Amino acid sequence: MDLRFDYYIGATPEQVWHVLTSDEGVKSTFFGCTIRSTFQAGDEMAYVGPGKDGDDTVHVYGEILQFEPHHIFSFTEHPGPAYYENHAELQSRVTITLEPVGGCTKLTLIQDQWTENHPSHASASSNWPMMLSSIKTYAETGKTLDFGY
Repeated sequence: MDLRFDYYIGATPEQVWHVLTSDEGVKSTFFGCTIRSTFQAGDEMAYVGPGKDGDDTVHVYGEILQFEPHHIFSFTEHPGPAYYENHAELQSRVTITLEPVGGCTKLTLIQDQWTENHPSHASASSNWPMMLSSIKTYAETGKTLDFGY
């Protein structure tokens, strides 16, 4: 049930990190969302952007578990309240690690510790490759992929 994705990106860990955490990078690669967070372990975080509840739709929220710049970003994940009435009961963990490999960066994303019968598993398994591909393209070229919506 765990999801794992490995991407090799022709950019430095610092450049990839910038895409993962800056307003500009996140908005460009996470379907117009930004991250609301202090980026401190133990603090809350949320991906917020256009959606079912307007421009401030909370798509995903949780708690920062680890945040080591240019290396690891880990958080608990709950789907936003616009998606499921029992959103607070639904949880998984997302861990993104970056490591230099030669002249590129290996990005590994693991989403695990899913609540039993979590209804977002199927959408996460199809959405992560799109977002990670866009992160790779953006870090390498400064452009995002056009998914037609």
